[in-house]
Amino acid sequence: MLKESDVMKKEKVIIGLSGGVDSSVAAYLLKKDGYDVEAVFMRNWDSATNRDIKGNPTVFDEVCEQEKDYQDAKAVADKLGIVLHKVDFIEDYWDRVFSYFLDEYKKNRTPNPDVLCNNEIKFKAFVDYVKKLDADYIAMGHYAQVDLTGAYPKLLRAFDQNKDQTYFLSQLREEQLKNVMFPIGHMDKKEVRKIALEQGLITATKKDSTGICFIGERHFADFLSNYLPAQKGLMKRLDGTVIKEHFGLMNYTIGQRKGLGIGGSKEELSAWYVVGKDLKTNTLLVEPGFHHPHLYSDEALITDVVWRGPKTEGPMTAKFRYRQPDQDVIVTWIEDQTLTVSYPQTIRAVTPGQVCAFYQGDVCVGSGFIAEVYMDKKRRQYS
Repeated sequence: MLKESDVMKKEKVIIGLSGGVDSSVAAYLLKKDGYDVEAVFMRNWDSATNRDIKGNPTVFDEVCEQEKDYQDAKAVADKLGIVLHKVDFIEDYWDRVFSYFLDEYKKNRTPNPDVLCNNEIKFKAFVDYVKKLDADYIAMGHYAQVDLTGAYPKLLRAFDQNKDQTYFLSQLREEQLKNVMFPIGHMDKKEVRKIALEQGLITATKKDSTGICFIGERHFADFLSNYLPAQKGLMKRLDGTVIKEHFGLMNYTIGQRKGLGIGGSKEELSAWYVVGKDLKTNTLLVEPGFHHPHLYSDEALITDVVWRGPKTEGPMTAKFRYRQPDQDVIVTWIEDQTLTVSYPQTIRAVTPGQVCAFYQGDVCVGSGFIAEVYMDKKRRQYS
């Protein structure tokens, strides 16, 4: 008769189970491959009461989907026969993500909280929690891949380029990637949904989530006004012509078209876009035309850079926002965590506060935050 010590112990994987189809299938694949799987549902916002950690109302039109997501995650875990832990990261999220989100808006920048959520919650607070569960690996349902065969972990694009999420993971450090698994990174979305249907998972036809849970998909300005009172000002053209009143610079981003409330005219038949901000006078600058010259730049300053592997410079590609096609750029290091990126072909609406992710082929080598934007060595009035 075999003793317990004679039986090879299964490697234990803790997966973040969000209540969506991607993490559901990722959990199924791990079980299918013979891992000892447990799951964690991360609760990052107090959607049950529609109030934040300080008791402020969150101005929802509908109750956040987070509570329903938990029920779906529980149904998937029960179907797969795995333990589901519900963990409260509300305070961590407030301190590590939401406070940063507000600080950036105070500076009239356009932040990307999804990137910080990956860094600080899914791959830090989550990791700290699962250490208590004695796990060998953590796993997520992201569309990305990790190569652990070289001298340092490499973050690779997903097989499904349309779903690739390396942009949102681009700030992860080498040590955060060492014990990470992305079980669906080598698959396309159609195959993921097919597996979910075949296995009878409740999330098989569930719509992909959009937006940020604490904001929802609507009434962003109403939500933000709970924390940052809007200061109204004038909306002008670059020549000083007054168009109307705006309701707070923080509510607009470079290249924005919707929500300006400007009708067309006989002289200007094109749609209007935000082309700049004058912080000293609290003025929003707008002009008609998607390709207005003031929307273009040829250089940007990137700060708080995380780089995996040897620091390289020169030609490579970059994304200045999610789903943007790769852009040819030239990287020049200034300091340890600061660089400039130039793009002589010019690029539209490179926006302070957003992430600039760098790629060498299929490898995402790192990223940083856009601090300033230039055209012909002159700083754009973008923040």
